[in-house]
Amino acid sequence: MDAGSVSNSSTGKTKTRCPLQEQLLQRKSSGENLDRFIPNRSAMDFDFAHYMLTEGRKDKENPAVSSPSRDAYRKQLAETFNMNRTRILAFKNKPPTPVEAIPNDYSGIQQSKPTKPRRHIPQTSERTLDAPDLVDDYYLNLLDWGSGNVLAIALGNTVYLWDAADGATSELVTVDDENGPVTSVKWAPDGRHIAIGLNNSDVQLWDSTANRQLRSLRGGHQSRVGSLDWNNHILTTGGMDGQIINNDVRVRSHIVETYRGHHQEVCGLKWSASGQQLASGGNDNLLHIWDRSTASSNSPTQWLHRLEDHTAAVKALAWCPFQGNLLASGGGGSDRCIKFWNTHTGACLNSIDTGSQVCALLWNKNERELLSSHGFTQNQLTLWKYPSMVKVAELTGHTSRVLFMAQSPDGCTVASAAGDETLRFWNVFGTPEVAKPAPKANPEPFAHLNRIR
Repeated sequence: MDAGSVSNSSTGKTKTRCPLQEQLLQRKSSGENLDRFIPNRSAMDFDFAHYMLTEGRKDKENPAVSSPSRDAYRKQLAETFNMNRTRILAFKNKPPTPVEAIPNDYSGIQQSKPTKPRRHIPQTSERTLDAPDLVDDYYLNLLDWGSGNVLAIALGNTVYLWDAADGATSELVTVDDENGPVTSVKWAPDGRHIAIGLNNSDVQLWDSTANRQLRSLRGGHQSRVGSLDWNNHILTTGGMDGQIINNDVRVRSHIVETYRGHHQEVCGLKWSASGQQLASGGNDNLLHIWDRSTASSNSPTQWLHRLEDHTAAVKALAWCPFQGNLLASGGGGSDRCIKFWNTHTGACLNSIDTGSQVCALLWNKNERELLSSHGFTQNQLTLWKYPSMVKVAELTGHTSRVLFMAQSPDGCTVASAAGDETLRFWNVFGTPEVAKPAPKANPEPFAHLNRIR
């Protein structure tokens, strides 16, 4: 007897099986599950399924039980699962629906939104200037771009200013050797006045328009002042002595509050946009959040949060422009992480290992993106998409760690200064949404300069 037939002992007749019935018996004997709740269409045998819906069940059913309603149900079920077509026609070669077949005024079809074109990010800097005598010190803050569109950079004992509108350059001040070098610079919110921290612990206030010194703040710190930030008329200073001092620059007795929480140099200071919270980072690997409603001169160590997750110095700090209680912080060479914090609760929301020292952080004001600058080995600027933290671009060109970054007032251009004594300008954040002004005769900033001095 061959494999395609079977003997019936009661009748003595031989019944021949069809190929699909033989396949059914083989699957049953192998214990294969034929009734999957979630089908895998790529593995489905639609010919076999069609047989099971039609011919395959006739052997088990009594013809007397068949009814028109049952037949109609089977027919509709087969049509629903495309059993009246072959697999190739149903899934591979089905012709696309003609555009003409869809009326333009059909309100039931939601038109897809036009895809926003991907922003072009130049991989090279727009401009590179020499920055001789730039102090290669991770803990200092020597670059700032004010609201008046003037860039300030400290090179050794001298602070230089560039007017980005017309490319004019000038020297603001050169301090004596016993007081220098300059260890920090920070523009006031008005874009006219600027604070300068010195190695001898003094802080000078200058009027950049009149090019004259207004006053000198003394007596607060015992050593160099490496970090500065403004909160309206309050100038906050951070020193190597670990102290953070709020100075009211309008009054003679300028020291109004002292925050004590760091026991090594304070290298990062940033006020939130609301002016309510201050973030401070130090060489002791600590990140503190201070709140003006709880910290006062009566309780100088009353920080809101003391965050100890970083394993290296915390210099890079950036408050999110679209979420007031979101802070990004970056750790030094032994940490290499960018961390995100809810400053209301103190919770760490995310931590990304960047693979290298994080020197500075800047948020894009127009998109949900974060820019970080790094040290060894690539000395690159990395643009991240937030909150996925997918790398959007990596900008290379510096040959030493990119210590400082500053953002133009319109939020589009970023200036970076590195230990290789160069200052580079990057068009990394795109163009502003407002209408662009008419191009000038010399549209490229600082085009007539090839050195800072």
